[in-house]
Amino acid sequence: MMNFTHTWVFFILFTLTLSAQEVEKVEEITTQIQDHLSEAEASINVLDFDDAMHHLNTSLEFSKAVDNKKYIALTSSILAKLYYIRHEYSRATIELNRAISIQREINDDMGLAYSYITYAKILNSEKKGNRAHRYLDLAESLSDKNNNTEYFGIINLNRGIVNFNLDDNPRLALSNLNKAEEYLKNDEDPDLYEIARLHYYRGRTYAGLNNFDSALADLEKARELGINQGFNGVLMNSNKMLSRVHESIGNPTQALEFLKLSYEINDSIYSMNKEALAVDATTRYGVDAMKSSLNELALQNAEQERSLKVNKLTTILSVALITILSLLTLSLYKNNNLRARANELLQKKNIELTKAKENAEKASLAKAQFLSTITHELRTPLYAVTGLTHLLLEESPTENQKEHLNSLKFSGEYLLSLINNILDLNKLEANKVEIMEASFNLEKRISDVLIALKNSADDKKTKIHFEFDKKIPNKLKGDPLKISQILINLIGNSIKFTENGDIWINVRKTKEDGPFIWLFFEIKDNGEGITKEKQMAIFENFTQGSTEINRKFGGTGLGLSIVKNLLTLLGSEINLESELGKGSCFSFELKFESVERPRPDLPKLETDKEIADIMKGKKILVVEDNKINQMITRKILEKNGTICDVADNGTDAIDKVRLENFDLILMDIHMPGISGIEATAEIRKFNEMIPIIALTAVTLDENLDEFYANGFSDIIPKPYKTEEFYNKINNHLSLRESTV
Repeated sequence: MMNFTHTWVFFILFTLTLSAQEVEKVEEITTQIQDHLSEAEASINVLDFDDAMHHLNTSLEFSKAVDNKKYIALTSSILAKLYYIRHEYSRATIELNRAISIQREINDDMGLAYSYITYAKILNSEKKGNRAHRYLDLAESLSDKNNNTEYFGIINLNRGIVNFNLDDNPRLALSNLNKAEEYLKNDEDPDLYEIARLHYYRGRTYAGLNNFDSALADLEKARELGINQGFNGVLMNSNKMLSRVHESIGNPTQALEFLKLSYEINDSIYSMNKEALAVDATTRYGVDAMKSSLNELALQNAEQERSLKVNKLTTILSVALITILSLLTLSLYKNNNLRARANELLQKKNIELTKAKENAEKASLAKAQFLSTITHELRTPLYAVTGLTHLLLEESPTENQKEHLNSLKFSGEYLLSLINNILDLNKLEANKVEIMEASFNLEKRISDVLIALKNSADDKKTKIHFEFDKKIPNKLKGDPLKISQILINLIGNSIKFTENGDIWINVRKTKEDGPFIWLFFEIKDNGEGITKEKQMAIFENFTQGSTEINRKFGGTGLGLSIVKNLLTLLGSEINLESELGKGSCFSFELKFESVERPRPDLPKLETDKEIADIMKGKKILVVEDNKINQMITRKILEKNGTICDVADNGTDAIDKVRLENFDLILMDIHMPGISGIEATAEIRKFNEMIPIIALTAVTLDENLDEFYANGFSDIIPKPYKTEEFYNKINNHLSLRESTV
């Protein structure tokens, strides 16, 4: 009997010890739940939804593990707040209904008040003002019932928001917002997030009453709290509202600045939370926690199985199997919901990308139109500068004057080169450059480039050596204009950075396949050279070897970028070998087609005597609306003995050609009345033989087909080099004489 009594005493003491340990463990878990819920609310306030979901899932697992219905309900209520902020009102309502049902069951008045406040926020967003007020009144009555003023500030804040948004009563809104401020700021532990919301909505209310000074003061306070506490939603909305207020009071610069800040924060919020919707919703409902509980239960059952009957074990296993099947079904359902949500996000992102693409295309078109217009406007006065400089140089200036005029001529040509480079780069980047194939003599084309660059090389006291493989056919088919552009930029670059040195241009055949041949081009110098670190960067726009090089040699850093883009267009690439202080070597390979029967070139006049002889006595009509350009073109022509007549517009030109005989017409394009293209088309109806040359400042590459289709014989872009001007005019005059 004594032994039996001792056994019962030991058993009772052991049971009490286990119970105390269980109570201590539950209290520890409860503390962890409270911490996780606090962290979740803090994360929601800064719009970090990923972190908030993590804490809510953990809180729900722990609450279910200890079967604490109060915290299960509170977790759902806070989750509803998260969905409300993400504008997922239906999901928020589902979570709130779950929370309210549990809170009513366990008589959790303050938890119920919290849920009612969140419900009022959702109803406000759904524009259901009367119901929103009803739920705020219920929350207030529950707080009164429990002598708890914790939520009075938030209740009055949300009343003011409903007054402003739905009741159209800003003055009542202002009264409730001021009342909310008294409660919120006098609280022992002030809720900074709700205070920030208070300042934001009161600023909006003041703005609605046109009290902009007070509006700015409150919005700045909301913005300051947003920055200091990381309340990104409040910060984004405050910046947007500050933009509107500054726009209303006539501060467009500040309005734009705040609007930009708002968009930047919006983008950062999206980037921070783009993975939030991909979180496994199954975890949110405690699958892992329940599995863990089942495992613990299985271990406990294993200890008891020794004393339990087989039928109990069978029952437990059956329940476990049914539970697992239920959980798997729930998991599949939630995964399908997640997939549907992810598809929605992808569709939204695709729409955003499409809009961004359309905006980029509009910006690119606007840039191209701007460049086309501004270059035309720049070329017209530049033509006057270069033309007048040429005329003054021809009138026997003094040595001092000649030096100034040569400087002016160089500046004009440099500005023209810059304009052309910017245009070329713009067209290459916009994919508006097409390959125009024609038969040509490559050796002669390179020789012409070297003649054009000879003066620049002589100024630098640099010798140019040209080696051309004799195995290369006389005539090739390719794009001579783009090859000239590539060589002018590469050789010009070598001349710029080589002083008292040498430049070698080598062209050789590398292979042949039927009518096609591959040629290797090499431009080598012993000039400045380029460091290894800068060799890739110099092919980017507006980039040179270094700031010191830019100061010493000048330039825009566009030439090599144009070369790289042109070679890419022609199916090749640029190679560079260079060493600082020893020089550089640029090389590339191009494919051509050999042409057996090339078209004959127009006759070309070389000497000044031949130019003067062919132009003397010829009657040329200059069609130009700009008086200065009329005078310059006329004087340049009359110096070679031509007879000039001038027409101010296209209509006068047509009438003059009908009444008089001219040997050649120089036609401007942009003129008042009918354009030069329309005038040329009209002249061709009754005179198909007279040469008509477009003398224009428009961008040519995009208009060549239109020019030739309407009857132009040739084109001279303004401003031009006088040699090119004389050469084209004399080519057409001599061709006209040979056919008469």
